[in-house]
Amino acid sequence: MYREVTVKPCPTCDCVIPDAARQCPHCRAKQRRGDRVPQTVLSLIAAAVSAAVVADACPSAGANPAPRLHGDPVAAVWRAGLGTSPYLEAPGVARLRYDGGGDWYANPSSLPNLLRAIQERTGIPVAPQPAEVGLTDPDLADHPFLYVTGHGNISFSPLEMERLRAFLRAGGFLHVDDNYGLDESFRREIARVFPDTPLTEVPLDHPVYHLLYDFPGGLPKIHEHDGKPAQGFGIFLDGRLAVFYSYQSDLGDGWEDAAVHGDPPEIREQAIRMGINLFLYALSSTSER
Repeated sequence: MYREVTVKPCPTCDCVIPDAARQCPHCRAKQRRGDRVPQTVLSLIAAAVSAAVVADACPSAGANPAPRLHGDPVAAVWRAGLGTSPYLEAPGVARLRYDGGGDWYANPSSLPNLLRAIQERTGIPVAPQPAEVGLTDPDLADHPFLYVTGHGNISFSPLEMERLRAFLRAGGFLHVDDNYGLDESFRREIARVFPDTPLTEVPLDHPVYHLLYDFPGGLPKIHEHDGKPAQGFGIFLDGRLAVFYSYQSDLGDGWEDAAVHGDPPEIREQAIRMGINLFLYALSSTSER
């Protein structure tokens, strides 16, 4: 069934939050130094949710996914609050090209579908198609959200490691999506990039799991793989989540056209919802750099 969500002030800051929430993600994360979603972004998202019709459960086949945010007012607030940022005229996702033999180009319909869902549900104007970029490309900094997937080996040169390290320390965000077969090489390469900052499991109360859609149990399980539970790992730089690694989940397969993998609508919906959370988190965490 459907219900309309209303909002109230956050009791500990000046954000607005849904009535059912106790405090905003910014305040929930305030003990984690540096990992604070800008309040302008949180207020935008909460205001958008207040105007949306939200489903209590995952939609069944044929039902409209929830929430669906009203486009024009949200886009207007977005532009008013953050439109001066050079990254936010038409934010998008850039697929990262890499060497080593892995199919970095896997799941070709996934990112266009995710970007379309972001536009439709939030009204935030986004690039209609993903970009493609390499770590040594001169326009790397123009793409604050990098996405990596594939089934095979990934390998970074010393220069690429230097560029990725600098990109992330400057405020960029990297989402690595294990498409089965990428795990060993990615863990090896990210340990070379940050030898003193290991991957750690992202806490379940982190804003990336609650920013718009609520995932109290963490990363959703989309595909079987080895039968292990889905886990979200991260690299935190000065307290900010700079790298998110979705392991044993395969969000990208859930974003693909429905006919590609035959996943049921409720599974694909969970993948889309998590992808939107990641996008909004990346956008907000890079908007103040």
